[in-house]
Amino acid sequence: MTTPESLFTLFGVYGDVHRVKILFNKKDSALIQYATAQQAAVAHQNLDHITMFGKQIRVSFSKHQFVQMPKDGTSDMGLTKDFTNSPLHRFKKPGSKNYNNIFPPGTVLHLSNIPTETSEEEIRKIFSQYGTIKRFKFFEKDRKMALIEMDTIEQAIAALINTHNYRLADSMHLRVSFSKSKL
Repeated sequence: MTTPESLFTLFGVYGDVHRVKILFNKKDSALIQYATAQQAAVAHQNLDHITMFGKQIRVSFSKHQFVQMPKDGTSDMGLTKDFTNSPLHRFKKPGSKNYNNIFPPGTVLHLSNIPTETSEEEIRKIFSQYGTIKRFKFFEKDRKMALIEMDTIEQAIAALINTHNYRLADSMHLRVSFSKSKL
């Protein structure tokens, strides 16, 4: 059900993920390597015991310090991916305001980088693929941001995984994170 990319997106809410490896012989287990141990601790604190794709996940610290990439010339069927230079890292800049907006998974998602011509109907159509939308609201002072409430936390997680960096216009990609706000 999951891919290195989906784990990168979800775990990337809590820190800059450098590498992801889904274990070949234990496909329900993965290693996630963060830029810092502190980021790994924040992910552990927020993601341990959440339900994802119908299954509760356990997040624990590994004895491995690094995720090994496959040796040159060998294939691991796409189970290991290096995201070190990804443009999607949320915490590259020291003191980034993103550090102030880290929240545990919840039903309300914060959307940003919405093009002004994008309608509520368009956004609802995208998010309804991942569950039932309870409420939606553009920010009054800044229509480039909105809050959307999904019916369950599991639906919100699926929506975040599948819509973060969704292309809404030529150079405008949706940014999605969990919100502390209620709708």
